[in-house]
Amino acid sequence: MRRALELAAAAEAEGEVPVGAVLVLDGAVIGEGWNRPIRTHDATAHAEVVAIRAAGARLGNYRLTGATLYVTLEPCVMCVGAMVHARIGRLVFGAYDPKTGAVASRFQLLSGDQHNHRIEVVGGVLEEECGEMLRRFFRARRGSARRWPRSCVE
Repeated sequence: MRRALELAAAAEAEGEVPVGAVLVLDGAVIGEGWNRPIRTHDATAHAEVVAIRAAGARLGNYRLTGATLYVTLEPCVMCVGAMVHARIGRLVFGAYDPKTGAVASRFQLLSGDQHNHRIEVVGGVLEEECGEMLRRFFRARRGSARRWPRSCVE
């Protein structure tokens, strides 16, 4: 999770929402990513998806059976779908996302029997650090928006 926090800082440095993700298989990092939808003009470029793509390319297989995904924020619906299709074995996330979290907070997409693949879930790992990075980012963003005339930010 510490590496995922470093990657989240890379996202923040690029002006992206600070979320980082690391995929590990048999003790080795097989994929990493951070949020990049603004920079890449790609709505699907969430940290989890970027890490899954990198791991698939590295292994030459989109199935990542047995891999553990570490991510600083509870995944959204899209990322949960990608994880299920990639056959991720375990998800470890930091901060809970009460607005769009699709694992425990807003939706519980991994707890039902609608999928034939099960993903073990551990939430709240380094939750305070992960959450504080996001809170700091959004406080700064809201603060900078106040400096502009109202018509520029609506």
